[in-house]
Amino acid sequence: METLVFKYKADGKLTQRAHVGVVGSGDLEILMVPSDEEHAHVSVRTGSEGFSETWKAVLDRFFSVHTIQAKIVINDFGATPGVVALRLAQALEVSENGSE
Repeated sequence: METLVFKYKADGKLTQRAHVGVVGSGDLEILMVPSDEEHAHVSVRTGSEGFSETWKAVLDRFFSVHTIQAKIVINDFGATPGVVALRLAQALEVSENGSE
C-alpha cells in the first residue's frame, strides 16, 4: 500500500461534498470535500506501488482545467488513468449538481 500526496493552487469554490465509486478490482473511490484554503489537497491511497508519476500526470491534467478548492481522498484498487480521470469528472459533477 502506498500513499501519495499532491497539492494544487486553486481559487474555484466547490459547491458541496461528493462521494463516487467503490474500492474494488480495477476501480476506485473518490471523496471530494469543499475547502476554504487556496489550494486543493489530494491524498491517494493505492495498492499499486510505483505509479506516482502516472498519478501526477492525471491529476496535473485535471487541475489544469478545474482549479477547485477541495480536500480529495482517492482510494484506489488498480484503476487505469482513464478511469481515474472519469471518476474525478464524475465527482466534480456530483458536487455541482448535488446528486450522488
